[in-house]
Amino acid sequence: MASAGQARVFKSTRVGGLDFESFPMRLFQKAKKFGIWDPQSFDFSKDRADWESFSPEQREVLLHLSSLFLGGEESVTLDLLPLIGVVAEEGRLEEEMYLTSFLWEEAKHVEVFRRFLDEVAQDASDLTRFHGPCYQAIFYQELPTALGRLRNDPSPVAQAEASVTYNLIVEGVLAETGYHAYFQMLEANDVMPAMREVVGKLKQDESRHLAYGVYLLSRLVAEHGDEVWEAIDRRMNHLLPLALGMIDEMFAAYDELPFGLSMDDFVMFATAQFQKRYERVAKAREQDLEEIVGT
Repeated sequence: MASAGQARVFKSTRVGGLDFESFPMRLFQKAKKFGIWDPQSFDFSKDRADWESFSPEQREVLLHLSSLFLGGEESVTLDLLPLIGVVAEEGRLEEEMYLTSFLWEEAKHVEVFRRFLDEVAQDASDLTRFHGPCYQAIFYQELPTALGRLRNDPSPVAQAEASVTYNLIVEGVLAETGYHAYFQMLEANDVMPAMREVVGKLKQDESRHLAYGVYLLSRLVAEHGDEVWEAIDRRMNHLLPLALGMIDEMFAAYDELPFGLSMDDFVMFATAQFQKRYERVAKAREQDLEEIVGT
């Protein structure tokens, strides 16, 4: 950052300008193309009719899942700003531009799930009753702590631990697994068409968020080496049991889940996605920074 008396430097007006071929800018183009959807545009009338036909247990499970999604989306909306601030302070304009859409999308996810609860479930009760110990450990403690740390510690290790928590665990294991299962459940039972469309939009948004997280972690590993990789490895292995514990909490609350939901499907999908991202970030140990940035 320029000190008093120094001329401020704007990347967009310097020789070379913006790097439109960079990975973050390509994500920004996708966000503008695929992320322009309005939570207020969905017609939930058929979903409400389907809700009326569900059994009490089916409704309870849908409330349970929706409360986990909504609390998680609100948490990531609240906690993202310190990461954007660090990226801005480092002068990474293309990454900051993409992250502006990232935050906007998270806010829309909060809005659309609240609409579902208000208009379809018509439930204004305290749904934190569904937030078990593992859920609370991640969303009440680990996520806000890891992201909040960046306000005072913008080091590569702190950035890596924040991104692991946010992108690879909260989005890559929990949100991606939950939305995959939720969509498949609604599709297989041919119910709640508006929510099916909503979840399809959420999955697209989250795929871009995850892609940026893998890029950021790979960049940090390629640039700063083993210290960052070891921090990533520790963080992932610390948080994965909590993430899988959340799945166990969900299923333990019911003798048998309706809609054909299977714990094995949740766990297998979650661990497969985790392993795929783990291997992709680990590959950065063998790459130089130019390879990562040019990917």
